[in-house]
Amino acid sequence: MTSRFPGDTASADAPPDVMGPYRPDCPSRTVVETFANKWSMLVLGILKVQEGPLRFNELRRRLDGITQKVLTRTLRALERDGLVRRTVHPTTPPQVEYALTDLGISAGHLANAIAAWSAVNVPDIIRAREDFDRRGTAGAGRQERDRTGR
Repeated sequence: MTSRFPGDTASADAPPDVMGPYRPDCPSRTVVETFANKWSMLVLGILKVQEGPLRFNELRRRLDGITQKVLTRTLRALERDGLVRRTVHPTTPPQVEYALTDLGISAGHLANAIAAWSAVNVPDIIRAREDFDRRGTAGAGRQERDRTGR
């Protein structure tokens, strides 16, 4: 199977070692999917900056806009992947803290590097979005037709 689109991951002609996580059957793709989740990235980044454990409600306060359900699901996924450690203290009521594991610390570096890159480049990205929106979707469709000849 050969794709007619350059860079298409469905191409059977590409050697597996070149395609790596871009192949649908590569196990590392599930890790990439974790990092593609905005809440996972933000949790990793906050816990890395904190450099210590945080309780659930403190995390939730720092992640403006996240629901309890989504934060719970995100923390469980990160714990399952070995990036976050959940510690329950035997108090009444039980206190639960979340901290990065060694693996999570290295992932936190990546999350914070992406955040730093975003902060530096956001003016250019906003400008590009405004230019795109000014051209409108009709212009984008016309450019696509011009490029493909259809």
